[in-house]
Amino acid sequence: QVQLVESGGGLVQPGGSLRLSCAVSGSILSINIMGWYRQAPGKRREMAALISNTGSTNYADSVKGRFTISRDNAKNAVYLQMNSLKPEDTAVYYCNAMAFGTTPFNSWGQGTQVTVSS
Repeated sequence: QVQLVESGGGLVQPGGSLRLSCAVSGSILSINIMGWYRQAPGKRREMAALISNTGSTNYADSVKGRFTISRDNAKNAVYLQMNSLKPEDTAVYYCNAMAFGTTPFNSWGQGTQVTVSS
């Protein structure tokens, strides 16, 4: 298992940018896939972006071209750069880590609020 702590959320105007960070305690190299998920009020949690340990990425259609996920193995961290933010991006954003194989786990952070509003 790993512990995940998100930071970087806040209030931003439409069209603005935010960068979320997820600090990983434990070895990030043990993680197969890391991701950012989000949950808006009254809605189900949904995937926003994923990155594998080989660097492959996957994005929800709603964020493609605006969000960029990256990972820094040396710093044990994953980031989500969010540009051209829209009010519909308002949600709690959660960091997730999944490991497969002999010691599988699925860990979540506590979430960070992102509010896009004028």
